[in-house]
Amino acid sequence: MRFMMIVKANADYEAGKPPNPELMAVVARHGEEQMKKGVLLMSGGLYPSSAGARIHVSDDTLNVTDGPFSETKELIGGFAIMQCSSRAEAIEHGRVFMQLHRKVMGPTYKGQLEIRQMVEPGDDCGPSSGSATRL
Repeated sequence: MRFMMIVKANADYEAGKPPNPELMAVVARHGEEQMKKGVLLMSGGLYPSSAGARIHVSDDTLNVTDGPFSETKELIGGFAIMQCSSRAEAIEHGRVFMQLHRKVMGPTYKGQLEIRQMVEPGDDCGPSSGSATRL
């Protein structure tokens, strides 16, 4: 099963403040280890929302809104796609990843990681379906 780990942005990220170099080094080493194990399939960071755009569809009209976007808690700072055998394994990988942040950034660090299982080809993931594992 593939899971997407979604790292939520914070105000410093949105302000374009460079990430902590020690944290980036620790995260890079951890990522390399997970890639060698075949667990981490892909990862990446995103530019702040000021460099982005949103496309809204309403009443048969498409509208484009340029960033920045005001709801920082809803913004994504980065992501990873992991290959895990279960939801529990995905959560454990997420815990380890966020513990790295807490260890480097200190006890006052606040962050959020969302874990979502990815739909695979052939999955029936409709509202009444029980065949796809849900978080």
